[in-house]
Amino acid sequence: MKVPLLDLTQQYQTIKAHIEPAVLDLFNRQQFILGETVSRFEEHLAEYCGCTHAVGVSSGTDALICLLMALGIGSGDEVIVPTFTFFGSAGAVARLGARPVFVDIDPETFNLDPGRTAGAITEKTKAIMPVHLYGQMAPMEKILELARWRNIPVIEDACQSVGSAQRGVKPGQKSAGACLSFYPSKNLSGAGDGGMILCQDTSLAQKSRHLRMHGEDRRYYHSMIGGNFRLDALQALVLDIKLRWLDDWTAARRAHAAYYTTSLKPPVQPPKIAPGNISVFNQYVVRVPRRDELQAYLTERGIGSAIYYPVPLHLQECFHYLGYKQGDCPVAEQAAKEVLALPVFPELTQEQLAYVAETINTFYHG
Repeated sequence: MKVPLLDLTQQYQTIKAHIEPAVLDLFNRQQFILGETVSRFEEHLAEYCGCTHAVGVSSGTDALICLLMALGIGSGDEVIVPTFTFFGSAGAVARLGARPVFVDIDPETFNLDPGRTAGAITEKTKAIMPVHLYGQMAPMEKILELARWRNIPVIEDACQSVGSAQRGVKPGQKSAGACLSFYPSKNLSGAGDGGMILCQDTSLAQKSRHLRMHGEDRRYYHSMIGGNFRLDALQALVLDIKLRWLDDWTAARRAHAAYYTTSLKPPVQPPKIAPGNISVFNQYVVRVPRRDELQAYLTERGIGSAIYYPVPLHLQECFHYLGYKQGDCPVAEQAAKEVLALPVFPELTQEQLAYVAETINTFYHG
C-alpha cells in the first residue's frame, strides 16, 4: 500500500467542476491583479476568521514582512521569534534589518514558551511573533498579557493554522494582526503562493494595502516605500472556492489525528493539544526515539513522512552572525532530533490510516 505524506490530486478531483469554469471565466475577463475577485475573497475570509479586515498578499512570508513594515519595524529593532519554526518567520524580521531574538519552545506543544519570552524582552523589543505551529495556537493569553504589560505589539504567524481557535478566540482577533499562508500544502491551499493579513485595526489594514502596492495610496503617488506584495486574482478565485469546503476538510484531519492518537503505542508520543485549543492539524507530528530509522522504515514500506524541522533557526548558518550556539535552546534542539510528521490529509482512507499505525507499531514492537 502507498500512503503519500500529501496528495493534492485527490482533493482537486472533488472540486474541479467548480474551479475550472471559474478559472476559464477569469481568463476570458483578463483581470488578474487585485480587483473584485480579490476583494470578494478578502471579505469571505475575514468573516470566516472573525476579523474586521483581511488584506491579500503574495505569500505568507510577504504577509509577515508587510505587517512588520506597517508596524514600523526595521533596522535596530528586535523581534522575539520561536527558534522551532519555518524559516520565513525569522527571515521576514531579518530582511527588514531587524534582529530576530530566538526563544525556546514548550516541550509538549512545540510552541513559543511564554516564560522564556519574558526573559528575552529588552528595550529594543518592538514585537513578539508567536507561531501557531502544526495547526495549534500558541499560548496567546499569556503572550498577550506579557505584551500589554510592556506595550509591545504581537504578530501571529498563523500560516499553518487557518481555522484554529483558543477558547473561542481565533488568530488576529486580539493581537495586532495575524498572517496566513496559502502555499499548496496548507489546509486552505492555492494554485501557487499566496498569503493574508488579518487584523481588527482599520488604519493598520489600510497601511498594509498601501504597502502591498509599493506604498501607493493613489495611482503613482507613493506616501511610503512598500513592495509588490499583491495577491493574484487567480489565487483568490481558487481559494474562495476552496473556502466552502475548509470546515469539512478540517473535520477529516481532526478525525484522522484522533485515530492516530488512539492507535499509536508508546514509545510514540502523539501531539499534545493544550486545553482550550482547537487544532486544525496542518501536520500531525509525533515525537519518537530512533526517528531517522523509523522514517527509513516507513519509506521502504511506501509511507510518506517529513521532518518539521531538522535544524532550529538559532543554529542555521545564515544566523551565525547573531551569536547563538548549540545548547542555547535545548528543548528545540532535542525536538529537532525526534519529530516526525505523518500523513493526515483529508482524503486518506481508513485502510491507509490503519496501515500507517500498524507499520509504526510493528517497527517498535515487532
